[in-house]
Amino acid sequence: MLASAFVIFRQFVDDDLGCASYLIGDENEGRAVVVDPAYAIEQYLEEAEHRQVKLIHVLETHTHADHLSGHGRLALDHGCTVHIHPAGEPEYPHEPLDDGSVVEVGAVCLRTIHTPGHRPEHCCFAVIDRSRGDEPWLVLTGDSLFVGDAARPDLAVEAREGAEGLFHSLRRLAELADGVEVFPGHVAGSLCGAGMSTKASSTIGFERRFNSAMQIQDEVEFVDRSSGDSHLRPPNMERIVELNRGTFVGAPEPFERITGSDSLTIVDVRNADDFAAGHVHGAINVPVSGSSFATRTAFVVSPDERIAIHASSREEAERAARGLRSVALLGLSGYVLDPPADERLSPLDVDELDELLAAGTVDVIDVREKDERDRGYIAGSRHIPFRLLRAVGDTVESGDKQIVTICESGMRASIAASVLAAQGVDARPVLHGGVPTWEARGGHTVEFRRCGT
Repeated sequence: MLASAFVIFRQFVDDDLGCASYLIGDENEGRAVVVDPAYAIEQYLEEAEHRQVKLIHVLETHTHADHLSGHGRLALDHGCTVHIHPAGEPEYPHEPLDDGSVVEVGAVCLRTIHTPGHRPEHCCFAVIDRSRGDEPWLVLTGDSLFVGDAARPDLAVEAREGAEGLFHSLRRLAELADGVEVFPGHVAGSLCGAGMSTKASSTIGFERRFNSAMQIQDEVEFVDRSSGDSHLRPPNMERIVELNRGTFVGAPEPFERITGSDSLTIVDVRNADDFAAGHVHGAINVPVSGSSFATRTAFVVSPDERIAIHASSREEAERAARGLRSVALLGLSGYVLDPPADERLSPLDVDELDELLAAGTVDVIDVREKDERDRGYIAGSRHIPFRLLRAVGDTVESGDKQIVTICESGMRASIAASVLAAQGVDARPVLHGGVPTWEARGGHTVEFRRCGT
């Protein structure tokens, strides 16, 4: 069913985190709601101004663990009422949601479907255009049903308990009509699921037919499969949950250009080649132009640190700041554009690595995750995921050999080398290539098959 012309529906996707949020409203009534808002609320304010509507409600499908919500900013600065299921134990003023409860904005009705599994408080929202009928035209599935996958059940409760709840929640969603459109809370790139599609939406009928999580009819089989997978947990997760559950988080600190950065952690967000050519002593290189910038930074920088961003332009610095705030790295003291940059790295390519390996003069550290390494790694290389190097980097020893970091494409190798260099370890990253490049050029790799796979 198509919505009426006056119904507003807009999806916002954060490609870096793989998160989706929504603005829904009634243009005739001049009112709208935001579902699962990001901390960067400017995008919703701009859309509301463009549509000439007032934002009056915020609906949270659940307490998010991978990104900081913008519900506090919308409540404090724009008077929005926040709605969430009480099982989330929110410590902020809110209107409680329950199964079947309704939030209305003119002719648009959002009906709550309590769908525990990912978290006990999780809810989906069936969106109804009452000017056309009483049946939903779409459903916002949050972190329950994704396009091509289902949510992970292990972030809030024991995995099997979460999987049991998720099984029954998916069955409830399967009762909706085939034509009901599915708009999830995440797309590919999020750590809240493993097999998500890059598509931003689907339908109940398509997912019922092609999504393997919807096809499993036996609860025990579903629980065994869903709870048996091992995936990375989002970085900074406990802090993000605490902030999203606690008192409202307001607007960010002013973010301006600064001159001194001696006592700060420098996050250099320029590309890896520029970083290698010259950077501030002790800086950590996480290029904002790369994928998963915010998540990767949160793996190597503590939320307690005061941060200065080294960028090539103000625009690049502001883009990086938005990303860091999204994962609750809020201690941003400002940015620098042209600080003294007399430290260097010496990158290499896979051809030079081949020569150095043949000479026996390098110690290769594979900084990928274990599932990537299992598919093929360079014989004799050590395995330390990049996200762990800041904790153990000062214990990395190589004797008289040169340390080389390598990943799939070069991005994480640069992060890893910068982390080691900041701790006084001389490391060279393989840039513009990685283990797959090595293998494609005839290099020998070793596979590792774990028990049960």
